[in-house]
Amino acid sequence: MQKLAGYRKKIDSIDAEILNLLSNRGKVAEEIGKIKKKTGGPIHVPSREKLIYERLANLNRGPYKNQSLISIFREIISATRSLEEPLKVSYLGPLGTFTQMAAEKYFGSSTELLPEGSIKSVFQAVERGHTHYGVVPIENSTEGLVSQSLDLLVESPLHIQAEIILRISHHLMSAQALDLKQIKTVYSHPQALAQCRSWLLKNVPQAKLKETESTAAAARHALNEKNSAAIASEIAANHYKLSIIRKNIQDLVQNYTRFLVVGEDVSNTATKSDKTSIVFTIQDEVGGLYKILSPLASGKINLTKIESRPLKRKAWEYLFSVDLDGHADEPKIKKALAAIKKRCSFFKVLGSYPVGQVY
Repeated sequence: MQKLAGYRKKIDSIDAEILNLLSNRGKVAEEIGKIKKKTGGPIHVPSREKLIYERLANLNRGPYKNQSLISIFREIISATRSLEEPLKVSYLGPLGTFTQMAAEKYFGSSTELLPEGSIKSVFQAVERGHTHYGVVPIENSTEGLVSQSLDLLVESPLHIQAEIILRISHHLMSAQALDLKQIKTVYSHPQALAQCRSWLLKNVPQAKLKETESTAAAARHALNEKNSAAIASEIAANHYKLSIIRKNIQDLVQNYTRFLVVGEDVSNTATKSDKTSIVFTIQDEVGGLYKILSPLASGKINLTKIESRPLKRKAWEYLFSVDLDGHADEPKIKKALAAIKKRCSFFKVLGSYPVGQVY
């Protein structure tokens, strides 16, 4: 016991040293905040934070795993950032959505998160200066593109600042029905229902499936209606005081949703691992898309995603959405984008940002 007491005393001494260093870090951050207020610099620079995490991972000699170390420093950075200026972030609400979970994972607990009722409202909150950034879903690995987010990015002056990739675990929850046979109605967002369809048909074939605007809204229904259940996240279950009847009911284990952080800043500098998102429309001609994309091939630039969707304002014309590896400021990327722009009837860079971490 005496040996244990000695180790505990040593831990207390180390904790005091850590606290002193954190205080010093906070004081430096406050000075940085003063400079930013004078120069109008952004509070949050995703490329800078990614470089911090990469440097720490390279310096790490254990015993902590890199992922654990980065989680600790994310909270330190979140708390330090709040000393510069309290950060406000809007997200697709209400409370308990996967978008809230993504925002919490990325920005840390010292950020003020404000729910909005629609994706458009998230954009408007940032555009009007009510919040610094917004978080919206853009695509799911099984159900594909969230078209409204893309449409708003095309129309909005905001840019993509960062991406967040969240592993999605769907849980069946209820306030009263603790047996599957008691469930008469299952509520959830259309994508969540689609991602769990096979499980639902097999395990609750008697239940009617009803769509809601969000998984959190589904949780509210399950809270207030007898013999009903919801498919939602664990944070929704905790927030609405629901009992989880079955965990991880998604049909595919590898189920991910990609979220975007949007804001006014265009201050991301290149890191060693970046992504650039562009949208464009082309003239209706033979080989039109091949001609557009050929500068990427000749520049040996990796294209990671391409999708098309109909233009709302004109029949039989399409908007193409492309993600590619690299930053728009890199010479070969800049050259390729300039060549593509010349051949497009419409062209826009949505943002260059660090490749997102999977949470």
